[in-house]
Amino acid sequence: MVGASPSPRVIQTYLILTPRSTAISTLLQSPISRTGLNPNVPTSTGFKPPSAKDIPPVTLTNVPHVDSSVFRPYLSQAGSLYDAFRRAKESNHSTQHRRSPATTRNSETPQTPSMGSSRRQGSVSSILRTDIGSPSLGSPGERPHVARKASGGASRRAPFSVTPLSTIPSVYFEPDFRLENPRTFDIVSERAEIVRPPAGANSTAVVPGTPGRKALASNAILQEKLSWYMDTVEMHLISSISTASTSFFAALGSLRELHLEAAESVAKIKRLRGDLAELDNKMAVGGLKIVAARRRRKNMQSLANAVQQLHDVVEAVARCEDQVDKGDIEDALDGLVVIERLIAGESDASTGQPHDREQSAALYDLRGIKALESADHDIATLRRRVGKGFETKFLEVLLTDLRKHVDSVPSMTTFQRWDKASQRSRGHHDRTPSVFPAYLHMDDRVRSTLRSNLEGLAQAGSVMSAAMAFREAALREVKALIKRPLPSSSDDDAESTMSASTQGGRQLTQQDKSSILARNLRALDLQDAENMLKQIYSNVGEALRRLGTQVKVLLDVTSSFASRHPPPGARSPMSPPSGVRDDYMSGPVPSIMVRTPVQQEDIQQALDMSSLLGQAVDIAQSQITKILKARSEQSIHLPMQQFVRYFHLNRMFADECEAVSGRSGQALKTIVNTHIKDFVSQFGQGLMQELVQSMDKDRWEAKDCGEHDSQTLNRILEASTKEIDSWTKTCLVWETGEERLNGDVRINGETNGATSQKDRTRSASIDEQKYILTDSTLVVLRSIEHFEQLITGIPSMTQEITSLLLEYLRLFNSRCQQLVLGAGATRIAGLKNITTKHLALSSQALSFITALTPHIREFIRRHTSGAGQLMIEFDKVRRLYQEHQYGVHDKFVEIMSGRASAYVTAMKKINWDAPVKDPQAINLYMETLVKETLTLHKVLSKFLPEMTISMIMNPVFNSYREQLGKGFQDVGVQTSAGKVRMIHDINFFQSRMSKLEGVGEISQYLLEVARNKPVAQEADKTSPSTEPIAASDSQAEKPLEENA
Repeated sequence: MVGASPSPRVIQTYLILTPRSTAISTLLQSPISRTGLNPNVPTSTGFKPPSAKDIPPVTLTNVPHVDSSVFRPYLSQAGSLYDAFRRAKESNHSTQHRRSPATTRNSETPQTPSMGSSRRQGSVSSILRTDIGSPSLGSPGERPHVARKASGGASRRAPFSVTPLSTIPSVYFEPDFRLENPRTFDIVSERAEIVRPPAGANSTAVVPGTPGRKALASNAILQEKLSWYMDTVEMHLISSISTASTSFFAALGSLRELHLEAAESVAKIKRLRGDLAELDNKMAVGGLKIVAARRRRKNMQSLANAVQQLHDVVEAVARCEDQVDKGDIEDALDGLVVIERLIAGESDASTGQPHDREQSAALYDLRGIKALESADHDIATLRRRVGKGFETKFLEVLLTDLRKHVDSVPSMTTFQRWDKASQRSRGHHDRTPSVFPAYLHMDDRVRSTLRSNLEGLAQAGSVMSAAMAFREAALREVKALIKRPLPSSSDDDAESTMSASTQGGRQLTQQDKSSILARNLRALDLQDAENMLKQIYSNVGEALRRLGTQVKVLLDVTSSFASRHPPPGARSPMSPPSGVRDDYMSGPVPSIMVRTPVQQEDIQQALDMSSLLGQAVDIAQSQITKILKARSEQSIHLPMQQFVRYFHLNRMFADECEAVSGRSGQALKTIVNTHIKDFVSQFGQGLMQELVQSMDKDRWEAKDCGEHDSQTLNRILEASTKEIDSWTKTCLVWETGEERLNGDVRINGETNGATSQKDRTRSASIDEQKYILTDSTLVVLRSIEHFEQLITGIPSMTQEITSLLLEYLRLFNSRCQQLVLGAGATRIAGLKNITTKHLALSSQALSFITALTPHIREFIRRHTSGAGQLMIEFDKVRRLYQEHQYGVHDKFVEIMSGRASAYVTAMKKINWDAPVKDPQAINLYMETLVKETLTLHKVLSKFLPEMTISMIMNPVFNSYREQLGKGFQDVGVQTSAGKVRMIHDINFFQSRMSKLEGVGEISQYLLEVARNKPVAQEADKTSPSTEPIAASDSQAEKPLEENA
């Protein structure tokens, strides 16, 4: 019993005062000590102590000897710390001795040696923290105390105190204490002998023990110590237990009271259950029978209503099937809504018929019943058929609108819009007002029709399928727009029909059709091919723009659905509602029941405009690339103006596709760029071949620079500072071929009219300097215009075209040098020889190209950026022409110098002293020299400017002066008559060429040379034969004086 337990004080007193023979430590004493006998007196028992052989030997580890000098560094470091610790310990010890007795008693907590204090665990460590003299948890009266002895002296002693644990050796507190360890056992037994063998046993000498060591069995003091150690530990355990006994017994009492209360509660519950069972048997069973009967009647009524509701569903499904078969998809869709509401047990608010509360409550949710397992499939089939009907109407409206728009917009309007967009993208803003694009205008009737169709598709749950069908139909329509203008892919002519009949009437394969289509494409003439591409590009471009508008309208309409009818949680018509029926039916029913909610994200994904237009652009460009590849050879050899139109047509279409879809269309650009490169290459080669042919046929005669050539020259000169309207108009692809044909006829008429005027030779003018041109020079002039016009039309190829132009100019220079200076025209053009006229016209042509080069250079600078190297090349070409022109001028001087040398040789052969019939006659050499010089000057004056003539004639006259002067000096004259004849020739030279600049100085020099010549025989001054000569001399000298 809890109440009968002794108090801790009584237990402690009993344990302390009980003799130690009952303590646990007595069990460790030897039997001799427990019997009270003297352990030193041998007993006559049959016990034989164990010998040394019976104890197994123990192998001890040899402890290595360590020299003390090894510890000197450590002792030197730890010495100061140990001294400080010792001083602190001594001061702490002296402080504890000065405390009060109460403090001394409280501080008598057992202190274990430092060796074992850090390794104590378990209950021993708790004993170290608790002292018997410390305050306990109980009251002061319940604290344990030591019983006083009976003697009066003992009653006055201090209270009993427990021996501290510090008296026990530290080896007992080590955590790895094991008595079987020889070292530990040696310390515990205080190095006592285990067994001391008796003397003379087994006739062996007794080995005396170590001096001072006692036998373990007879060491009563050691046994008493061990017993004392056990008693000390036991007392500390008793003290700790007595300290915690109060709270333990209090908790034990509380547990007993809790058991009593639990027993009372169980009894009360048992009585309550009995009362409830009695009440249930007397009152509840009858009431439950009544409730069950009422519930059964209600269930029977609900079953009847559900069967009638199921009948209505079956009739409604049959009615919807008839309506779908008749094409009344709107009524059929409304019927499906009614069926779904009827199956879900909802009132039909869409019919407008009033339903009272009981009738509405009579409808039940039939979703999930076995009788309607196939109803979901039937309703889904009807809904798909209804959705298919709306989808057909939906696609018909959109495709009709698309075709109508494509057919109504003229291609000229489309190309003008593309051109304005291209100009704006390149920074050229047109001042003309922009027109509202036709593709952005959507008729209200089309919009309303689309809205009604989308509403039907939304109710039928076919919006996504309709959107995907529209996507596929739009792509097919783009293909159809491309195929429409193409020539036939089957042989329809008589010859092909005959060949087909010979083949047995077999049907053409797709490969045969493709080859026939490619052949027919290559057979198209230039105008038909251009019209075909224009129609394809304009139709596809307008279709792409209209598709974008239609997609925006569709997204706008579907977004209005989402805003007007926020979709509830998606639910199947054959699954029960997710919430309570009252909550489900609360609020007004919308006019459109969205069975499958129109998810804006799904529709945007299906009608993704960038993806749809991107696919349409890819399909269109793929088909067009095949068409362009089939006509590659014909496109490369187009005339320059038509190729420029071809380039602009493809460039504008590519830009439009990129603006619509955001895709660059690399395949189309690649094939067009290939055509451009091939065309530019063959175009340059064609012009060079034309130049070579014209120069080979050129007879180097002056040609009339007519009105057409003058306009060409003016356009080239103006192009260095501004754009030429006639060149830019070539890029206007919307102009008809008739307008261009009229322009060509007008140009040809002007050219023919100009060439018919044979007597008229007009010169070209550059910076007020006139140039007389030949046929080949006019060809070069027209070719330069073609190069610049091509650069204007295809700016991206400026570098390549300019390189061809430079090569063309170098070709003209080298070819001109071969034909004129190299006398190649005598072999090729059939000329007898190269005259001064040919040289003069060659110089004019070179001078004309030299004067035209800076204007060409500025034109190229305007149309390209970073053209420093090209400008250097133009400067090099100009220097080539100037050097060539200087070579022509030197040729003039060389010819006249050679003629003068020949005439000087002829002059030296003349016998000046021989008598002549007519003293006034001029020698042939002088007459021919003067005639040729005047002819040269006349030719040069006709074709070259004054400055150029001076540059040629001055070296000629210098050559005359040197050669004639030396010739006159070398001629030997013996008579004065011969000297007079010589002076007469010089006067003739002066009088005939006095109008030429620089002749007077030469004549004066020659006269001085002739007059200073010595003669052997002086003629008589009064001789009649010399008078006329003197008179003629005086007449010849008079103009010289005036000229001087």
